[in-house]
Amino acid sequence: MRRDVNQHQITEGVIWQQLLLFFFPILFGTFFQQLYNTVDAIVVGRFVGKEALAAVGGPTGVIINLLVGFFVGLSSGATVIISQYYGANRPEMVGYAVHTSITFSLLCSIVITIVGFFGAPWALRAMGTPADVVEFAILYMRIYFVGTVFNLIYNIGSGILRAVGDSKGPLYFLIASCVTNIVLDIAFVVVLDMGVAGVALATILSQAVSALLVIFVLTRTKDMYHLSFSQLHLDRRMLKRIIRIGLPAGLQSVMYSSSNVIIQSSVNSLGTNTVAAWTAYGKIDAMFWMVINAFGISITTFVGQNFGAEKMDRVKKGIRDCLAMTFGSTIFFSLLLYHFGLYIFEIFTTDSAVLEIGMEILHFLVPTFFTYVVVEIYSGALRGIGDSWIPMFITMIGVCALRVVWLLVAVPFHRTIKMVVFSYPLTWTVTTIFFLIYLHCYSRLGKRRRFRWRRR
Repeated sequence: MRRDVNQHQITEGVIWQQLLLFFFPILFGTFFQQLYNTVDAIVVGRFVGKEALAAVGGPTGVIINLLVGFFVGLSSGATVIISQYYGANRPEMVGYAVHTSITFSLLCSIVITIVGFFGAPWALRAMGTPADVVEFAILYMRIYFVGTVFNLIYNIGSGILRAVGDSKGPLYFLIASCVTNIVLDIAFVVVLDMGVAGVALATILSQAVSALLVIFVLTRTKDMYHLSFSQLHLDRRMLKRIIRIGLPAGLQSVMYSSSNVIIQSSVNSLGTNTVAAWTAYGKIDAMFWMVINAFGISITTFVGQNFGAEKMDRVKKGIRDCLAMTFGSTIFFSLLLYHFGLYIFEIFTTDSAVLEIGMEILHFLVPTFFTYVVVEIYSGALRGIGDSWIPMFITMIGVCALRVVWLLVAVPFHRTIKMVVFSYPLTWTVTTIFFLIYLHCYSRLGKRRRFRWRRR
């Protein structure tokens, strides 16, 4: 089960080139993932109305990310474990991690489906979702959560492939999923006039395509991460290791999503036009976030494999190179979105009130994107070496807690969209400072931590 094991390893070679070779497939994959979400918004915005646009991706997106995001964060523990054991050439441990993580994802999908399906109406109304939006949102969410298993299987499967250095496979699966979604969106909404239900159904069917493809690859490979259905089980020791590393990331995702629930509630109180503008803006700034996330995933896998191979010089230089490339990309996209954002907004809607609010949000937030770079890259690098708890606490205090305090204390005195979204650059800046302080202290403890890892 060890054949061709070196084909995906990234423990040798020019560091910045390897980061980019790993980064671009992830970026393109994230692009196609965002593309089919964006197509959903375009189709309902153009052919159903702004109420449907506000429902698909506004309050629904926040709640979906709250539930699904927790699992995706939790499953990152499997990605880190597999990358470390793969880099250390431990095939038996990679096998345990693969089968435990797949089994765990199947069990989690059952829980999320039940909670999401029956809890959607209560959650949407608790957030103060506008009355003309809430019925669309409930319908969309219930259909979406029925297909949760496909989403989770794809996420854990693609995480396994990225852990061993294969970033191209997930890209191909997302391209197939995206094409499927676009075709079904047009068929269900434009041709069959199924409205929001058609968009939701197209989404889960396209996710099924990507899930089946990733399972096919995992079962066909001859490498150590081969998946055999007969070996699916929960190995308690491996599950404990996965949760120990992944739980902080899962909790961090929940905290992010929880603070976003409060933000969405604040946005909801400003009316349907603002909710629609915020939804469209979320699709536009996804261009930036998919770049940032791709760099974050790249540095996690790069650090994980090289840490497993005990090549700390490559780990340090990889972090520096990744920071430089991420800052450069952030400046480029900030300039692009600031000056050409209006043209992108008009793809989603031609409503003048929605466009005015959307551009106000965009011109305020885009120049502050650079304040988040350090948070993403440093937290990704720390996850790669298995240090997840301290970054979680830093994020909990610097982003989530401070953001909630701002929304509950400051916003009520001046309830405007700018006052609401100011919580983003404020918390990004504070969290960056916290990470810089922690990394300065962490570097002094590096030798002791590496010794403890080798003993494990």
